[in-house]
Amino acid sequence: MILSPAPEVGAELPPLVRDTGFHNWNRYAAVNYEFVPIHMDDEAGRAAGMPGAFGMGNLQWSYLHVLLRSWLGDQGRIRSLSCDFRAPNTKGVVTTKAVVTAVSQEADTSVVSLDVWTENADGKKMAPGSAVVEIW
Repeated sequence: MILSPAPEVGAELPPLVRDTGFHNWNRYAAVNYEFVPIHMDDEAGRAAGMPGAFGMGNLQWSYLHVLLRSWLGDQGRIRSLSCDFRAPNTKGVVTTKAVVTAVSQEADTSVVSLDVWTENADGKKMAPGSAVVEIW
């Protein structure tokens, strides 16, 4: 994807869609050595007050990174990224989205601020946040 010129305020990034469940969470646990029962067993998730097992918050964090890196390609870098984990990633579709909120110039670099978030299949935001990227 070619990003020059910089995107305009209000532009939406192409969403990243993932179908999540035990298979995703198990692979992510293997990478992070995070074999916690609430991520692997529905009964443990229910015992923790959830409807069943749920994915790691950091997996949502990684989806935000994947969205931004896929969009930027080799034409930029992530300067900052933050999010608040407000709802669990239960089994099903997780969509990661972003919208441009500000664009400024620093020398030959466009600095782009974005609202970012993950949402469940019902459109409920699970991990809203913000990001700043540089595009050259």
